[in-house]
Amino acid sequence: MKYTVKSYGDTTLRKKAQNIDKNYIGLGELISDMWTTLYSSDGVGLAAPQIGMSVRIFVVDATSGADDEPELANFKKVFINPEIIELSGEEWIMNEGCLSLPEIREDIARPDVVKLKYCSEDFNEYIEEFKGYAGRIIQHEYDHLEGILLIDHLSPLRRRLLKSKLNNIANGKIQHSSKIKS
Repeated sequence: MKYTVKSYGDTTLRKKAQNIDKNYIGLGELISDMWTTLYSSDGVGLAAPQIGMSVRIFVVDATSGADDEPELANFKKVFINPEIIELSGEEWIMNEGCLSLPEIREDIARPDVVKLKYCSEDFNEYIEEFKGYAGRIIQHEYDHLEGILLIDHLSPLRRRLLKSKLNNIANGKIQHSSKIKS
């Protein structure tokens, strides 16, 4: 099933998502549906709050970055109950988009490396470091679980300049229709 991606203004996007356990009803179907929604939106990551579910799960497919980072050739992962342990490395700026903010792309600075504790879809626990493009996507999706949007990384002036576009998104005047790659 393909979900509708929630847009800026939906209250779920601003809530801190809740942990789930291995007995979460419909977990396998939810994960499958998140992949379907991600691919139909041509995104690289999708967090559960973006489909209106305030639970701590996101999916990432960073294979589109394999031309620049060959180790991403098979990078497709599910992250359940993630917790950032450490952010490190030099900050670098990349132009990011977000499925929940159609027609908005902004240069966002993020650290190069994220150390993350998380569970896989079969609830095996891992602690791993992710860097580069994969690390950036993970940080972006993790933000969604914390109720943070990419516009929160912008200066107050830049947010004011985007205010009318954000209002149009919140009022349904701008909807997700184009393909977005972060």
